[in-house]
Amino acid sequence: MFNRWYGETLAKKLTRPYVHLIFGARQTGKSTLVGSLLPPETLVFDLADPGERTRHLADAGAFSRECRALPSSANGHFVFVDEAQSVPSIFDAVQHLFDGDKNRWRFVLCGSSARKLRRMGANLLPGRSFYHRLLPLTMAEHPADAPPTAPAVSPLPFVWGKGEANENPFPAADLLTRLAFGDLPGVVAAPEEDRAELLRSFAFVHLEEEIRREALVKDWGAFVRFMRLAAEESGRTVNYAAISKESGVSQPTVKSHYQLLEDMFMGFRVEAFSRSARKSLLSTPKFLFFDLGVRHAAAGLKATTDVVKTNPGPIFEQWVGIELWKRLQYLGEGKLFHLRTKDGSEVDFIIERGGTLTPIEVKWSENPRLSDARHLLTFMDEHRKSAEQAYLVCRCPRPMRLHDKVTALPWYCL
Repeated sequence: MFNRWYGETLAKKLTRPYVHLIFGARQTGKSTLVGSLLPPETLVFDLADPGERTRHLADAGAFSRECRALPSSANGHFVFVDEAQSVPSIFDAVQHLFDGDKNRWRFVLCGSSARKLRRMGANLLPGRSFYHRLLPLTMAEHPADAPPTAPAVSPLPFVWGKGEANENPFPAADLLTRLAFGDLPGVVAAPEEDRAELLRSFAFVHLEEEIRREALVKDWGAFVRFMRLAAEESGRTVNYAAISKESGVSQPTVKSHYQLLEDMFMGFRVEAFSRSARKSLLSTPKFLFFDLGVRHAAAGLKATTDVVKTNPGPIFEQWVGIELWKRLQYLGEGKLFHLRTKDGSEVDFIIERGGTLTPIEVKWSENPRLSDARHLLTFMDEHRKSAEQAYLVCRCPRPMRLHDKVTALPWYCL
């Protein structure tokens, strides 16, 4: 059992007498983590099992009856529901049971899609629940294959616990391996020869099952064409018109498909930074898939290091953005932006946290130069009161000071 960064936090919060909602994409390790934290006598409902799911869809009262049959416990009896979104009526049952006796049960509900819950108006238990999110592995869980050679300050520090080291990390990996296969726990722990097939299965078999089961789209073929284009364009500013034309679906449908990917935790938006004096700013967001291995598979590519080598720069930029986004999600504070002007001036990522702006450029270079940081310097000059330090994340062997306010940072020091 490898350690998860969120594991200790989740273990502490599960002791609190509330309903716990744990969401995240499939294969991010939700069931494994929760199963390792709950006692063996936990009552488990696995709604990923077709028979179990059908039983509860056919008999909405079965869940409540089985919970009420549990013997009383001084500390509350844990009830774990996996893939809870498959039977939205269970949320109403949980609310009714919890409101009737807040101490008798400890409900833990996992889900991999928020789409059906919102569409059907399912009760998300406001005021009664803790919301948790589990993501693919961060560098704290999945370290670099070699320790940093020099001390460095990260633009977004993400330490293990109270500064302690991870005693049981996932296997270490070099940069090319990360860019090729991504950071899903099951993929990282699998033999390399199996990873591409696991990712292909995730991108289409699991996703198709979810979409078909919940009738989320009318034309699966059109959605596959859209998803392939969205994956190919991942990391770039979204061009709804171009994707609509190439996929053969309307722009409103393209927008709804992007929302569907977000609802299924398959991707996220990086909004355009708007607080700048420049009038030529673009307002279009970027869209990134939540994991690079899944991105490759969704684009119809076989996940290999050779795929990365053909054009590594954009993939490296996406990896940095995904890592920053995951950290911000876990830390629960701050936002991620990008900046681009009509004349091509660009800052890849901007972290806004605690009133401070931290601009970040990403370069594939091993030998960064001050000229690579020109857009960072422009941004720093425009935001002198809120931006104190900028970073250029690259493949240099050690941290380098390019300017009083710009540090070139090796990827493994991120």
